[in-house]
Amino acid sequence: MERDKVDTEISAYLETLGRQAQAAKVVLQGLDTAQKNRGLERAAEMLLLEKEKLLSANEKDYARAKENGMAEGLLDRLRLTDARIEAMAEGLVQIARLTDPVGEVMETFDRPNGLHIEKVRVPMGVIGIIYEARPNVTADAFGLCFKTGNAVILKGGKDAFYSNQAITAVIREALKEEGIDDNAIQLIENNDRAVTTAFMKLKEYVDVLIPRGGAGLIRSVVENSTVPVIETGTGNCHIYIDEAADLSKAVPIVINAKTQRIGVCNACESLLVHEKVAEKILPALGKALLEKQVEIRGDETVRAQIPEARAADETDYGTEYLDLILSVKTVGSLEEAIAHINRYNTGHSDAILTEDQVHAQKFLREVDSACVYVNASTRFTDGFEFGFGAEIGISTQKLHARGPMGLKELTSYKYQITGDGQVRP
Repeated sequence: MERDKVDTEISAYLETLGRQAQAAKVVLQGLDTAQKNRGLERAAEMLLLEKEKLLSANEKDYARAKENGMAEGLLDRLRLTDARIEAMAEGLVQIARLTDPVGEVMETFDRPNGLHIEKVRVPMGVIGIIYEARPNVTADAFGLCFKTGNAVILKGGKDAFYSNQAITAVIREALKEEGIDDNAIQLIENNDRAVTTAFMKLKEYVDVLIPRGGAGLIRSVVENSTVPVIETGTGNCHIYIDEAADLSKAVPIVINAKTQRIGVCNACESLLVHEKVAEKILPALGKALLEKQVEIRGDETVRAQIPEARAADETDYGTEYLDLILSVKTVGSLEEAIAHINRYNTGHSDAILTEDQVHAQKFLREVDSACVYVNASTRFTDGFEFGFGAEIGISTQKLHARGPMGLKELTSYKYQITGDGQVRP
């Protein structure tokens, strides 16, 4: 009986948020680009002005997470610093400077009967986002959704609750100052797991749901949601050092991809090395990785060149560690490398290091991932790095959007048809 009462309260709470988002959507779709840009710029200013408030809220989350034994990689995702708050604000400013995709005429044509048809980019409506302990997502999601005329309902992880609450409050205040409906951004402030499950079924009010987080969260949303989902996958990202690689590039690229930030989905988790260059590159790579405290799990050839490496098993090749651990395997050919990557990757980001353009093109063509690189770190798979200002996530699915999702990926389109009295015979 008590559970029924709670479920009823949850349903009423979410319906209120849904109705408010639907009303805000109408307001947002009536704003012109200049009004949206002013809202973004004011939100950016307010984030900087309220930096101490945001840091204080984040410190509560961080201390609690550390006390609860959160892994270092996830703690890094959770942590806000002066620089990260400044980056959040800069992301909103960049979004304001980007071309507004809403209203773009994507295609136009005339029919023999005189009908004039235009395919026009439009907002999706109300976007729901479920994410884990990454407070910067709160600002990024707002910025991208707001610029595209979409209202957003956020369900952040409980580990970042105070941070998300503070960021949302600052942005809502900025919108109020600009005379804009602050329900353009709403945060679900109830950490009951049942609320998250119910949110996945709010189809009457939410047009699309985007999960951002680990494999468990994404799987739960995909399996339980009745709202259409854009899947943002996990990142078991690979780098393959080809026999034709410029080995002077290999160590800096691998170290950057693996250790620059370990808790992110575009970090390298698996390294493949052609057997012809294994003796030349593995000792130097091993030394550099060990200096960064990376645990290496490798095959027999790897362990012969790097004595400190542990033996890898089958599960290592398919694991997104989000930690200072790297699986390393030697292969006999480019074809073997591509087959291995397509078997174990998650469709996120994979790279080849090679000076052979035939090999490079084959890798680009045959590796089935959202982002495929030649001679560069996988860490560049990021909306900010791609010039999108920010991103809503990295889509690893193939319908509607793939890779870093910026402004255009948060729009749909409609056909606008103009006639002059035509009727269908």
